[in-house]
Amino acid sequence: MRKRLARLISNTLNPFVVSAVVIILLAFRETFAASEAIKWAAISLALSVLPTFIVVIFLVYSKRMDGFFSTTREERNIAYLFASGLGAIGCGLLWHLSAPEILAITFTAGLISMVLFTAINYYWKVSLHTAFVSASLTIMIIVYGTEAVWAVIFLPLVAWARIELKQHSITQVIVGSLLAALITAGIFWGFGAI
Repeated sequence: MRKRLARLISNTLNPFVVSAVVIILLAFRETFAASEAIKWAAISLALSVLPTFIVVIFLVYSKRMDGFFSTTREERNIAYLFASGLGAIGCGLLWHLSAPEILAITFTAGLISMVLFTAINYYWKVSLHTAFVSASLTIMIIVYGTEAVWAVIFLPLVAWARIELKQHSITQVIVGSLLAALITAGIFWGFGAI
């Protein structure tokens, strides 16, 4: 039962879903018309979540990765490099296209985080699940204030799930969440968004 619950949490609150939800929420928060929000959400998803998800599907089905969310450190390198490259393109395009600033800042924080996690991954496995949840919580609290604090409950749930599934150690989930929160807060502060 514990494993089943951990798997459900891990699969539901994965980096792809968490990223998509944050992108959509920010797009609707930062635009005045639904059509604009849909446009920026679609562009942002097309520049980040969707292509990375397609690459991960390809890597899993071509047996280069053991699973979507259960991989060895070495298996993650291709996906990390692809996500970092895509993040650079997406970040540049969002700033160039004058996207809502909060989305562009979010992509900048995501790019810097992915580059750092890519470098770390060559030596040590860190939890992207907790990193994405932590960064997302940081963004939501910056943007929505105390209204978003209730969502903090997701972080210990995801951390527990990743440890229970033996995908990460306690140190790996803590480092992932702390680094992501610090980078995100630092980037938002640097752009004057805090």
